[in-house]
Amino acid sequence: MTVLILAVAVLTLFLIFKGVRIVPQAQNWLVERFGKYAATLSPGLNLINPVFSRVSAKIDIREQVLDLQPQGIITEDNAAVKVDGVLFYKILDPYKAFYGIEHLEFAISNLALTSLRSIMGRMTLDASLSLREKINAELLKILDEATDSWGTKITRVEIKDITPPQDLQQAMTLQMKAERERRATVLEAEAQKEAQEKKAEGFKRAQILEAEARKESALRDAEARERLAEAEANAITSVAGALKSTGGDPLMYLLGQEYVKGLVRLGESQNSKMVILPADLIDSVRNIFKIKG
Repeated sequence: MTVLILAVAVLTLFLIFKGVRIVPQAQNWLVERFGKYAATLSPGLNLINPVFSRVSAKIDIREQVLDLQPQGIITEDNAAVKVDGVLFYKILDPYKAFYGIEHLEFAISNLALTSLRSIMGRMTLDASLSLREKINAELLKILDEATDSWGTKITRVEIKDITPPQDLQQAMTLQMKAERERRATVLEAEAQKEAQEKKAEGFKRAQILEAEARKESALRDAEARERLAEAEANAITSVAGALKSTGGDPLMYLLGQEYVKGLVRLGESQNSKMVILPADLIDSVRNIFKIKG
């Protein structure tokens, strides 16, 4: 009797242990009954039929990282490159992810590699190296559409590296060097051209300013000569009026004035040691200015 009670107790504990399932937060468990899908256990405490049901799969519903193995790809311009990348995915429907495809990660990896080969096969090497964002976006769209029936969401795709052959890398390096030298030569030529243009413009501006200055100076000289001529004319008019009363000749007056100035300049000359004046100088001056002795 005791043995029977002990056996029943052990069986009861076993059934309780098999029927109670505690699912971790980051997982969903699939339950089958008689080999057929029965339910999906969510995180927390769950109860199942311990006799006829069993847990067939434990699905991690966190975002997963899948590293794509490097593979050789031939671009549109027949350049052989080695490409590797990484993608991120998340299982949204555990039922489809388990029953809809066998070996989910293997399927996603092969689909990504074949799609990547198809995308880059339509691009040149230069485009492949410079348009990684475009490759990532196109690959993401293809994979996301294809994996929808598997209950999986592709969240991100990144091309990690595109490696051309060694000889092609050397050729690209030489090409880049030549391009940099060409750009430097063009920039230097443009700089010299700009400097010459600025120099010519400066010279032209200086010539214009100089011509304007000469023009202004000439105008000022003309105005000064005009004012001087007016002053001399006024002076001559005044002298002529004054000489009229004494019977003097204005022309003789002007000649005498220049005659006296010439004698003064002759006396001030550094080369002259002696100045001889004519004997009739006083009489000449009196006759010119009509001065009575």
